[in-house]
Order: sequence, then C-alpha cells, then structure tokens
Amino acid sequence: MKKLLILLVVLIAVSLSAADNLYLNGLNEATYIYRTAEDSLHSYFRDAFSFSLGYRSFTIGMKFLAELPKYSTDQNQLLADIDPNKLSTRWTERYLEYEKDNLLLHGGTITESFGSGMVFRAWEDLEFDTDTRLDGFLVKYDDKLKLKALYGALPNRNQSTRSDLAYGIDAQYPVTKSITAGASLLTMRTLNLLGIYNQQDVYAGRLSLADDGYDGSVEYAATSLFNNSGVNHEGTGINANANIYLTPSFARSLTLGAGYKYYDNFQYRLQDLKANNYHNETLADNSPAGSDEEGLQGTLDMTLTDYLALSTSYAEAWDSAYKKRMNDLYAELEWHLNYSTILFEYSHIEKLDKETDHWQQDLKPALSLSMPLRGYSFTAKAEYQYIEKVSHEATAWHYEPLLQLDLGKGNLSVSLQAESWWKDSSDMLNGIYWANAEIKYSMFKHTDLTLFAGKQAGGKVCRNGICRYVAPFQGVKLEAVTRF
Repeated sequence: MKKLLILLVVLIAVSLSAADNLYLNGLNEATYIYRTAEDSLHSYFRDAFSFSLGYRSFTIGMKFLAELPKYSTDQNQLLADIDPNKLSTRWTERYLEYEKDNLLLHGGTITESFGSGMVFRAWEDLEFDTDTRLDGFLVKYDDKLKLKALYGALPNRNQSTRSDLAYGIDAQYPVTKSITAGASLLTMRTLNLLGIYNQQDVYAGRLSLADDGYDGSVEYAATSLFNNSGVNHEGTGINANANIYLTPSFARSLTLGAGYKYYDNFQYRLQDLKANNYHNETLADNSPAGSDEEGLQGTLDMTLTDYLALSTSYAEAWDSAYKKRMNDLYAELEWHLNYSTILFEYSHIEKLDKETDHWQQDLKPALSLSMPLRGYSFTAKAEYQYIEKVSHEATAWHYEPLLQLDLGKGNLSVSLQAESWWKDSSDMLNGIYWANAEIKYSMFKHTDLTLFAGKQAGGKVCRNGICRYVAPFQGVKLEAVTRF
C-alpha cells in the first residue's frame, strides 16, 4: 500500500514537467439505501471511488470502498442492529500496469477471461454479490499470436481470511484468414472444509471459423479434480455454435443459428458457462450448471421488410439419465410504423424433474408500444405471466401481470412499474402487489442521479432501453454516479 502511494506521488511530480503525457480517469458511485423490511437496520450506504492515473506507458489504479454497513441482496440476511463485521472502509482494486507495443504487464486486481469464459472468467456482479476477481500478476501479449498468463489468489468461499490459488495460460492464433485456434491451461488450488488444498486442472482447446455468409466456434475442455478427500472426479465440457447469413427472395435478411452444449462434472468457481438458451436458464433449479447436462438450441432472425422483423429461439436440455429435462422458447415480432414501434413477445420455459416428481412451466406473452409523444419518448409495456407447478400430483398456479410506462426527454427519464401476484381473477384483491418508480436525471455531462422508490419482485428488468437482472427489493435507493 505504501509503495503504491509513493509511486503515485512520483507520477504526479513527473507530470509537472510533462503534463501532456499525463491522463487521469475516475469514477465515483455513491448509493444510499433505505430498505423497508422487518427486523432490518433500514439504512445502508456505499461509496466506491476509483481512479486510474497514467503516465506514458504506466498506469496506476485504485478504489476506495466504504460500506456502512455492507448491503446484502439476500433478503434473509437482515440486520437487526449494526454489525461491526459489516462496517468497512478500505482501499481495494489496486493495480499497476505497464503497456508498450504489444506487451502488457499487470499487477494487482485482475478481471479477465479465457476465450468465451467457459474455462475461466474472473468478474464481479454487485447486484448478486458475486466476486471472483483475482489478486495477482497478469501478462498479455497482443499481436497475431495472442497470449495471456496469470497467477493470482482470491478469498476462499468458506473462510474469507484464507485464500485459494489459480494460475493459467491462454493462447490464440489465426491459422488462416478464416480459422482461429486457441488453447487454455488452468490450475486451481482450493481450500476445503478439512483444511486441505485440493487441485483441479483444466485443459481446453477451441476453434473458430468466420467468413462471408457464416461463422461458428467450438470449445472442448477436460478437467481433473484430485487430492479432494476421496471425492475426486474427471469432467468434460463442450460448447459449440454456428450461424448462417442468407439473403432469400422473400426477406431482406435471414440468419439461422444453432448451438450445442455438453457438461459432465464440469463445474467450478472460476467459470461462466453458456446456458445455450434465450433466458439463460439452468437445467434444474436444484442442481448447479455444468454438473450433468446436454442441450441443443436453434435460432432464427429474419428481417422481412424495412418495417417488420421476426426473431425466434428454441432450446432443449436434458441430463444423462433423461430424468431432468427443460425447454426454452422465445419469439418476438417487431413492427415499425412511421416513428412508432410495436413489439409482440412470447416466452415459454418448461422444466421436468422425475427424481423429485416435479414439473413446472412459465408462460409470458407481452406487448409493448414505443412512440414519440409531444416531444417525449414514450414506451408502454404489458406482460401477462402464467406459472404452473405440479409436485407429487399437487397442482399450483398463479398469474403475475405487469404494466410499465417509460417516459424520457432530454436529461430526464421516468419509469413506472406495477406488478402483481394472484391465483385467479376472484383472488385479485387478496393478491401480492409490487409498485415502483425510477427517476434518472443527468445533472451534468459527467454526473447522473437515479432515485428508485417502491417494491420490485426481482428478475430481468428493462427500463428506457437498458436491461439487467436485479434482486428483490423494497424501499428507497438513491444513486449518484460521477465520471471524470
């Protein structure tokens, strides 16, 4: 820490005589949360101030993080009073980087991936409290031959004061103008509950093809977990996809796509597996992705005219015993009329688990209209979700209709959303209701303010053209984001 601060002072001093070689970028994200929940502390504050300072080929970056106290998206982790373990102020994400010609040297916090991320991906997701970034050393060589090598550690899941270890190398090379080959090697040493470090090795190869009219890729990986207290295993992962681009006589353009996945004992912490379906659904809600699943996906994207477009996706997946199965369907029809857009959507997700005698389906038709309205951009959306479950011959179902209005003009955008849960029309008055509003205002070119108030059920939320997955929440959130 002291060495980094000393280096920072040196860079600033040098910049006085060569200011044209100095650049500074920064971001401050301040969030105040008032959560209305029983037995809750209610008030939470988080501020993340990060900056990067560069001089010629060197860059130094740091982040100051204050969590007073730390907010958990898990609704079961409520604080009745202030917990000293949840109060923290610290410097984090410290790194020093050197980049010149085709070489990059990076020491500190590492956010990186190999290939598609199936073999290795280190990233952070604040909404769902996921952080697999490493602290260590990274080397990248970016030319015709692309190389990545890293060696780092991250906190153990069960003992945050202890660390797990990961190191690996990734290479990629264009064999021809159209074909690119890649390979990855990764080793992880994880501390288990018995205090023993196991070892997991991953070997992978990939091939991608891109030319006029088509593209595709395939990745194969094999893994071995050993020194793991008697539960060693071998694993395999395969992921492939292909697209064909056509210009038929009956449409302006047509794209046909296909995908395939196969995972057997291929799950560990430092990876991001492709689900190969539109909604990114797992095979079963009670089993981790990658343990035992195989699946196929087909897609079709067609522009019929300048005003009409159709997109569809259908996927199926199953386990090796064919006792767990799922299918995922999505279709949309987009119609442009003058300055307005009408979008019809339909989603269908179905899952079957014979071992637990459980079946469920989720159907969601939706209609949205976007148009200019007296100088404002206006979007109205309606969904009518139906969920049905059968468990041990007992059937349960309910509806989750949703209405949303988005309005924007200049620096101001407003989004209103209302969602409900009820079993049938006679039960509407006794149902569960979520209503919320979000106001976003760009005060300056570098500062945005966002105010959220109300209650939301969680899941995928789209507001003013931006979609993301959010956790359930009830209360008030005030966010200020400043860039410099």
